[in-house]
Amino acid sequence: MVGNPVIDRPHQATLGRSVTLFRTFLTEQTDPDGFYSALAADSVRQLAAHTPLSGRTVLDVGGGPGYFSDAFRAAGAVYLGLDPDVGELSARGEYGENMIRASGTELPVRSGSVDVCYSSNVLEHVSEPWVMLDEMCRVTKPGGTVFASFTPWYSPWGGHETAPWHFFGGHYARRRYFRKLGKQPKNKFGESLFPVSVGAALRWAKATPLADFVAGYPRYHPSWAMWIVRIPGLREIASWNLVLVLRKR
Repeated sequence: MVGNPVIDRPHQATLGRSVTLFRTFLTEQTDPDGFYSALAADSVRQLAAHTPLSGRTVLDVGGGPGYFSDAFRAAGAVYLGLDPDVGELSARGEYGENMIRASGTELPVRSGSVDVCYSSNVLEHVSEPWVMLDEMCRVTKPGGTVFASFTPWYSPWGGHETAPWHFFGGHYARRRYFRKLGKQPKNKFGESLFPVSVGAALRWAKATPLADFVAGYPRYHPSWAMWIVRIPGLREIASWNLVLVLRKR
């Protein structure tokens, strides 16, 4: 019997994994297929540590061109993805199967209809991140899992392609990028890139009446570095990417 290539190897937050992911990140521009496929497989293993996926309905908010679709289906999930950006949806050609164009802050999905609502690196790209998280909770079944990760503004990659100049302000970083390269960045501060903090995200997760807070931790770090999220200030810079896990009430 052929094993499942995505989840047969359980998620382990080791230093070796962190190093491998970092090396993979360096290939994002030169080998996007390899980069996003590897990230998707790792992300599905990470999610599978919180909830079973085989036979479960997964809604991926910000699914893009379909790399996560492949990984979720390999794990046995019933997958539905959405993204508001036509360019992202068609980055690999035609729209992927079960992919629709829609906004994360107005999900066209019935309340309490999915087992898992998932989002990877989208919150920092919407002007109302807490509305999007509320929507993710709304569409999830009672007892289901909400899993969202994002890049905090003050992390080294918070400004995305304008980093590290975002530390001097998002508008400054955007102007500098245009001045140096003669074009606007893909992620435009104030339009498609917004400052979201670790502290604000954790406060929302612990206060929302829609779901119980399960966990908040650095997405790419080894397990012995998870304590970072408990230290205000440090966590904004050193978390790099924050995961929120909630259980729908």
